[in-house]
Parts: sequence; C-alpha cells; structure tokens
Amino acid sequence: MTDSSALDPEDRKIVTLARSARARNGVPEGAAVRDETGRTYVAGTVALDSLKLSALRTAVAMAVASGATSLEAAAVVTEADTASAEDRAAVRDLGGAETPVLVAGPDGTVRTTVTAG
Repeated sequence: MTDSSALDPEDRKIVTLARSARARNGVPEGAAVRDETGRTYVAGTVALDSLKLSALRTAVAMAVASGATSLEAAAVVTEADTASAEDRAAVRDLGGAETPVLVAGPDGTVRTTVTAG
C-alpha cells in the first residue's frame, strides 16, 4: 500500500477525482488522467449494450478528443489489484511507457503504482 497522504498533490487530485466519478455514477471503476498541460479528464466505466469501455480507457479517449497530446499520469479506482493490460496500453499510447498509473481501492488508498509500459 501507498500512503495517499505522501502522494504528490497533483497525483492525489486525480485519485480523488477518479474516486468521485466512481461514487457519483455508481459504476465499477472511476478514472482520471492528467495531460501535459495539467488538465484533467475524469470518467467512469461505460457499459452499454453496444459499447463497453473501462473507466481508464474512457478517460484517455476524453483526453484525446479534447486535444491532449501526452499524459503525465493516470489513476484508476477499482476493486481489481492492478490496471489491466488493455488499460495500460491506452495510457501508453498517449503518455508513453513510463507514464505512472496509480491503482487505488474504493476508499482512495493507492495500492500500487505501475507504469503504462
């Protein structure tokens, strides 16, 4: 476990935003990404009959659709132990292999940080 209070304030912010998205929308996951200018993009899981996207892939898509050209960091709030390979690939596509992905539990405690690579 990572002491969330020891996180950089900007990383703590995206974890908080991801947690809020999950709670507000009643979805399995919430995610947030921060682009190269410091803007944040927040999303929840999308589960339609014709479209299924994880929260993290949705947040990356929102960043791309808004003109982001790179990512500084990503966060996902989930019951899972880590970010899936597909989620990390989406972050890697925009942010590069070394982009950190913070994985937090529903209580907002960061359990692990992995790289997108």
